[in-house]
Amino acid sequence: MSTPEFPETEADVEPTSAESLKQRIDAGDHVTLLDTRARSEFEAWHIGGDSVTTVNVPYFEFLDGVDDELVADVPADEPVVVTCAKGRSSEFVAGLLADAGYDTSHLADGMRGWARLYEHTDVELPTGTLVRQYRRPSSGCLAYMIVSDGTAAVVDPLRAFLDRYETDAADLGADIEYVLDTHIHADHVSGLRELAGATGATAVLPAAAADRGVNYTEAVTTVRDGETIAVGGATLSVRATPGHTSGMTAYRVDDELALTGDTLFIDSVARPDLEEGDAGARAAAEQLYETLHERLLTLPDDTLVAPAHFGETTASRPDGAYLASLEALHGELDLLGLDRETFVERVLEDMPPRPANYEDIIATNLGRASADEDEAFTMELGPNNCAAGE
Repeated sequence: MSTPEFPETEADVEPTSAESLKQRIDAGDHVTLLDTRARSEFEAWHIGGDSVTTVNVPYFEFLDGVDDELVADVPADEPVVVTCAKGRSSEFVAGLLADAGYDTSHLADGMRGWARLYEHTDVELPTGTLVRQYRRPSSGCLAYMIVSDGTAAVVDPLRAFLDRYETDAADLGADIEYVLDTHIHADHVSGLRELAGATGATAVLPAAAADRGVNYTEAVTTVRDGETIAVGGATLSVRATPGHTSGMTAYRVDDELALTGDTLFIDSVARPDLEEGDAGARAAAEQLYETLHERLLTLPDDTLVAPAHFGETTASRPDGAYLASLEALHGELDLLGLDRETFVERVLEDMPPRPANYEDIIATNLGRASADEDEAFTMELGPNNCAAGE
């Protein structure tokens, strides 16, 4: 598809970076966004927040200029940030609005720029082990770096941020010795092989995940339930937690924190239909119930749950981290108190649309398909939609 040619505007509008926009949203400042993408794109994925007001007017409606009806919902008495897919049409529309007297800016690189935003929070466990939680606001993906005695392990890395993990490890004075995935992801392209290859680390995949048909098993070390991995002075204990996928696996860090992958979130549980589709969803949901009640909820109440995703309405801690104790989840997550049959029915009836391009992403993560850097980044744009029963 060719890039549209936009009429010239007189205004020279300054861009707003994704970082500065996120800071305003986090601070609770009121933010007005004008999203100029097509309505279907906007409805599938857009920037939200308690203090955010978003107006959607596709850019092509501005090609004949600005009229009162077109901008009826756009406030003229406060700053407006215009966004689009890549930053071109939003710059054009922001210029038109500026010519018309509006206080505007445009989001640098559009939603692709928003998707490159990557934040982190550090948590020190009682054992002294550092756990760095990475979060991608655009999709709700979470990844982790475990650091102890100059050694690091990265869990559920995103291929789009390989340089970030390497730089951070160096800044923390640690060598990345392990790279692990909790399962075969359906919402983002994993950086497992690439990060291991770049750092010389050992790539680790649950054996049950490899059994789904991974074609690069010679390049990974597989682990099974009950095994442990030493990361400096820290210990990662392998705990099989099938349900979301057959190979889903949690890693317990020093028996203090559980990296639960997509099994248990802060405000929901896994969806069970991304591996076997609708035909296998009920059996997977039944297995998920057993996993939750026999494999995770039996852990000590003060165990910190560290999931692989958060949703748009998920509440973070004051430090920005998405973590909660099992005790807190017992009291706050109604799904955990249901009987088996009610749980299964609730999960099956309350699933969002499947993640965009999930079949292509799964094929890439299994090694059956390949994608260059830009293709991989484009494939995973949008929300993760890996939870059910929110």
